[in-house]
Amino acid sequence: MSLESQIGLGVDAMGISLPDGAIDRLAQYLRLLEKWNRVHNLTAIREPEMMVALHVLDSLSVLPHLAGARTLVDVGTGAGLPGIPLAIARPELRVTLLDSSHKKATFLEQARVELGLGNIAV
Repeated sequence: MSLESQIGLGVDAMGISLPDGAIDRLAQYLRLLEKWNRVHNLTAIREPEMMVALHVLDSLSVLPHLAGARTLVDVGTGAGLPGIPLAIARPELRVTLLDSSHKKATFLEQARVELGLGNIAV
């Protein structure tokens, strides 16, 4: 089963609605994370299929608590969790990602650019 299908099934099971293209962008984020994780230790989870539940769906589980929020600061974001999935799911949300690790901040900036996330500041 593709990452897109896994994410779609998980989002449906959670009863979350996402904007058009969000599932594809979430899958693209996981592929980028997997690629960078081969060289830099960004997360202990190595398999994209495991990342769906343990990273993406877990991150999206806080969406109901962000209703009406306009900004979010993700302190100690690491590989961009939960900030990047939340920014993809809610393009109107302004997300600031903070991490003290230079290699993680470099990954976050690359993810922001590759995913076209103008609502993220690193």
